[in-house]
Amino acid sequence: MKKIVLAIGGSSGSIYAKVLMDKLVLLQNQWEAIGVVMSDNARYNWKLEIGDFEEKKYPFNFFAKNDFNAPFASGSAKYDTMIICPSSMGLVGRIANGISDDLTTRAADVILKERRKLIVVPRETPFNLIHLRNMTTLTEAGAIICPACPSFYTQPNTLEEIASTVVDRILDLAGFDIKTKRWND
Repeated sequence: MKKIVLAIGGSSGSIYAKVLMDKLVLLQNQWEAIGVVMSDNARYNWKLEIGDFEEKKYPFNFFAKNDFNAPFASGSAKYDTMIICPSSMGLVGRIANGISDDLTTRAADVILKERRKLIVVPRETPFNLIHLRNMTTLTEAGAIICPACPSFYTQPNTLEEIASTVVDRILDLAGFDIKTKRWND
């Protein structure tokens, strides 16, 4: 049973976080705990892109962005995976440079120091050299960079189906047993 930290960063792409959360609800038999932290910009973008955020809809534990008493602010809580979806390049840069100034960056620091799985889903483009170097630094530290680049061989018809091509990849990387359309199935 997995213990997952889900950080929702402030870049555009709330649809990815929503589809991920909806799919995690369906996978309840595969996780023990999911702790969620959202930045102020994440909440702003969610409202702008999707509408009102309905926290009560999800059976997760929600934490304030500066709640350093959250269990995953320490390695002793043994959260095994952290997913940052979507992630701004500012957030990537803070994590890559060891700046733990909020719960998201502290949790990412904990995951990396404990040699657990950090999956970062950047949603900005194009990348400049600073972005590339920060993503390289995170990769060298053990993180997995999974850009929000949808695939189209599944012939998606809706925004949710397009987002699912990325979300299913994230869930695979996190070790969930999912049913999804795969290449040449």
